Amino acid sequence: MPRILVIDDEPQIRKFLRISLGANGYEVVEAENGREGIARASAGGVDLVILDLGLPDIDGQEVISAIRRASATPIIVLSVRAHEMDKVEALDRGADDYVPKPFGIGELMARVRAALRQRPGEARADTLRVGELHFDFARRVVTRAGAEVHLSRREYELLRTLAAKPDHVLTHREILESVWGPAHVEDTAYLRVYVNQLRQKLEIDPALPRLIVTEPGVGYRFRPGGQEA
Repeated sequence: MPRILVIDDEPQIRKFLRISLGANGYEVVEAENGREGIARASAGGVDLVILDLGLPDIDGQEVISAIRRASATPIIVLSVRAHEMDKVEALDRGADDYVPKPFGIGELMARVRAALRQRPGEARADTLRVGELHFDFARRVVTRAGAEVHLSRREYELLRTLAAKPDHVLTHREILESVWGPAHVEDTAYLRVYVNQLRQKLEIDPALPRLIVTEPGVGYRFRPGGQEA
């Protein structure tokens, strides 16, 4: 049974999450402040962290950094802070996803399932099928209905970076640093051009992308379940 650590200073939120997560087959442990949360996460035995940013002792952004220094455990931020800069900072510090409060429990459960799909140390699949698309990352080949889709080297590296963390938000900075290097972390216009090129080649309807989804002001999310099977 996956074990989820909830770090939140509001008892009613912890109770709600304990009941909701428990009903969906998860074991829940709790921390009511940042220091306790860091200690519990660093001790191991936790498969996922759900973290509020507004903690009484340490800002949640610092908690993300502290946990990430000790562990690769997935982190979902659950916060009333909805400004895009808060989201970008949390994701750049190492959070895997960001859900604003108030939230729907159905959406949160979907985010939890997505985060747990890629557990730390788990080998990523070399192949992936999405509708008529087939990705063979070992051979660096993409096909649609058996016909090869020709990608430039940079387009392929962008696709591989996005697909490495399915259903997770990757920030502009994270993608640019991975694909183009640290000197290009501000080149978001350049990134948009390449994302649009990939959409033209991979999406059923490039004007309504369902595979490579924009997270406004933050980055992109690769959604293998977005296209029709």
